[in-house]
Amino acid sequence: MKHKKAFAGIGLAMSAALVLAGCSGDGGGGSDPEVQEDVQFEEGTTMAALAEKGSITVGTKFDQPLFGLAGPDGTPEGFDVEIAKIIAAELGIAPENIDWVETVSQNREPFIQDGQVDIVVATYTINDDRKEVIDFAGPYYVAGQSFLVPAGNPKGITSDPEQLGDATVCTVTGSTSEENIREYTDSVITVDKYSDCIEPIRSGQADALTTDNVILAGLVDQNGDEFEVVDGFFTEEPYGVGLQKGDDEFRDFINDTLEASYEDGRWENAWQSTVGDNLTMPEPPEVDRY
Repeated sequence: MKHKKAFAGIGLAMSAALVLAGCSGDGGGGSDPEVQEDVQFEEGTTMAALAEKGSITVGTKFDQPLFGLAGPDGTPEGFDVEIAKIIAAELGIAPENIDWVETVSQNREPFIQDGQVDIVVATYTINDDRKEVIDFAGPYYVAGQSFLVPAGNPKGITSDPEQLGDATVCTVTGSTSEENIREYTDSVITVDKYSDCIEPIRSGQADALTTDNVILAGLVDQNGDEFEVVDGFFTEEPYGVGLQKGDDEFRDFINDTLEASYEDGRWENAWQSTVGDNLTMPEPPEVDRY
């Protein structure tokens, strides 16, 4: 068993903003922001290029209820999707001109570096290792890592990873969640997508799924009364918008857009129209202009 001091104080300090609220709402849809007209940007910037093209390619999750989940027509819905729409709207780009590309934890940095996407908005935790190869705007939300367990929590798992005992934990390969949980236990199995952990828990191959509490809340919402999320969490996970390394003008533009959306209600509307009843309304976090 590996050990690392748990962040017990984080769960208490943030609980007022992130308490699970029954997970009974219909998260998803969203509400399109107003698209700016006749936008003007300095020649040579990413903003100018995207505005002139009239479209933007956004990487997001397709399997994360409440944050990024593909709808019946393949178009994703959720809070991350709405954040991307707000950024696109400030570029003069309408939602129908956003090209959505599915990203998973393992391919987010390569997709940005290779130019397969212009930005990634995909429950994407800002950390120093990732900042060595890409840049981040934001954060636009701060989550916390916790555990999804079968209803009734037969193993008695808590938000303290030092108390896992012989429990086997499932998470996603290459994710921050995997890195974090391996500081506490070697009993870890990994999969490509968080939703792929559901069947191992059903079959008894795993006892819990660990990742950010908002992702877990979405999976509970999707699976009825079969699962629950334990109270509290043991990390802070600031979600940012990933973009090309060194594109300072574009990063400043996105940060400006996020801050404006906090003030004018677009950020709150994005939250209420997607996450809504599933998590208590948080305060928007302070943007880190590193």
